[in-house]
Amino acid sequence: MREAGKVVAAALRLARGMARPGVETVEIDRAIEAHYKAHNAQPLFKGYPGPKVPFPAVTCISVNEQVVHGIPGRRPLREGDIVKLDTACKLNGWCADAAVTLPVGEIRPELKRLIQVAWETLHIAIDELGRRRWWSEVALRMQQHVERAGFSVVTQYVGHGIGRIMHEAPQVPNYVNHEVKKHDFRLEPGLVLAVEPMVNLGRRGDVDVLRDHWTVVTRDRLPSAHVEHTLAVTADGVRILTADEQTPPAPPAVPPPAV
Repeated sequence: MREAGKVVAAALRLARGMARPGVETVEIDRAIEAHYKAHNAQPLFKGYPGPKVPFPAVTCISVNEQVVHGIPGRRPLREGDIVKLDTACKLNGWCADAAVTLPVGEIRPELKRLIQVAWETLHIAIDELGRRRWWSEVALRMQQHVERAGFSVVTQYVGHGIGRIMHEAPQVPNYVNHEVKKHDFRLEPGLVLAVEPMVNLGRRGDVDVLRDHWTVVTRDRLPSAHVEHTLAVTADGVRILTADEQTPPAPPAVPPPAV
């Protein structure tokens, strides 16, 4: 899975270099598709079944108020946008999945803070996975960090287990409520999770799906950030299987609140 993760990390590194004003989102998707082909990796999003139509691209590219599952097209990126890039592949029978949120040129301070908090939230999960017995304990600390920053957590979409196929049990929410506790799961060596916090600038995490049957947008149309890593729980700690050794690490997590 680490080898698949390296291919995904390199795909996102490629996207980082292309996320500039004037670049159309479909150009980024085509470059990532060619990257997977060059590495004999199977892209996992293209053709993925949906409620009405299969997903048509290898990369979900979501801009500004688009949260996840944006379809690449002729839309050019503009100065001040934030763009979310989410992609996954299978290599030699194993899967990896990761996402980043990138600034396009110079962005507003509140958007920089939004992206920072999303990365902090993911790093809280990475830190806490090796310390807690149950996922709900980790999810609570993630939710608390987002809400204390004045943002909101998307609750309609969650992370997932991952291995031989992209979406495996268990579901991995970034929040806690009665239903989450009802379906809680124990954290133990051998577990591999795609953890992907989705953080909205607005005070509510409500979202809608557009008429293309895929693109998820914030109901208040305020921007959203989304980041993701594939994480393995081992006896020696947590391994980030989609870490990019050639890209500087994301902003460090703030200490989680004591509970």
